[in-house]
Amino acid sequence: MFDALSGLPEQCIRAWELGMALTVSARAEIRQVMVTGLGGSAIGGDLLRIFAGKRLPVPVTVNRDYVLPKFVGPQTLLFATSYSGNTEETLSAYREAREKGAQIIALTTGGKLKAMAEKDGVPVITVPGGISPRAATGYLFLPTLAVLQKLGLLEPLDEQVAELSRHLQAMREQLKPETPLAENRAKQVAINFFQRIPVIWGASGTSEVVAQRWKGQVNENAKAPAYWNVFPELNHNELVGFQKPEELLRQLYIVILRDTQDHPRVQKRYAITREIMGGAVAGMDEIEATGNGDLARLYSLIYPGDYASVYLALLYGIDPGPVKVIDQLKARLAEQ
Repeated sequence: MFDALSGLPEQCIRAWELGMALTVSARAEIRQVMVTGLGGSAIGGDLLRIFAGKRLPVPVTVNRDYVLPKFVGPQTLLFATSYSGNTEETLSAYREAREKGAQIIALTTGGKLKAMAEKDGVPVITVPGGISPRAATGYLFLPTLAVLQKLGLLEPLDEQVAELSRHLQAMREQLKPETPLAENRAKQVAINFFQRIPVIWGASGTSEVVAQRWKGQVNENAKAPAYWNVFPELNHNELVGFQKPEELLRQLYIVILRDTQDHPRVQKRYAITREIMGGAVAGMDEIEATGNGDLARLYSLIYPGDYASVYLALLYGIDPGPVKVIDQLKARLAEQ
């Protein structure tokens, strides 16, 4: 897992190249973009939804189901994304997309999805395998941006991708295992999460998907529970729930993911919320986005969480790689 994390800056460059190498054209006007997938593949779609939402003239949605919404049709550009190529929900959605006449692009390492797409004449972006899907966000996100750029729906992003890789390389030096605790934010976060329940808060439209990503990484890497929510929504419900039971609240540790591009009123909410929370929880911390360009800033919040979840696994004496419970679930489903 550490090797996969270390390779993320290079992965992003390779992922962009793979997307740009695809020959693609729209056979009808595109009125909506959809990513259908689960787990790490769906997170790639959510990153696309947040990043492209302010740039595309059409909506972007993510489907995490066996079936597709009724609106999907010939004017839908649909990315069928499955790192393994064998995710049963994605295969089901792919078949339905074919029936509905959607414009499909498959994004996978191989498996049944690639075989079906090649048989059907559907364009395929084949990304390298050998790592966990949750460690392949570059491969599962950046090719979709490249395709949208090639279709003329997004402005050129080549320099943003280059800056993303450069910034991640600099961050890698700060987060890698050799960097001591006093200088390593990911290690500090892991220690704060140890023997506690992590709660990660992001902001709608900027870091909401990153907060969800942190939660999933703690689940899969550290095999521990975690929870997430977003401003300003959490100020209308979740905030009220930090009164009882007091002994449980003292087991919670909150991390707020911040960006200077967050709405000014949301930024005011951060400070007020921290004051209201007082000493109700074990502690609170903030991670600030850094870097130039929206892609770099987005990943500057993702990268510390990825590393922190692996350090947390080590604190618990757990190998972060295997996800035996998921494997067991898939095996039992296969029997039926």
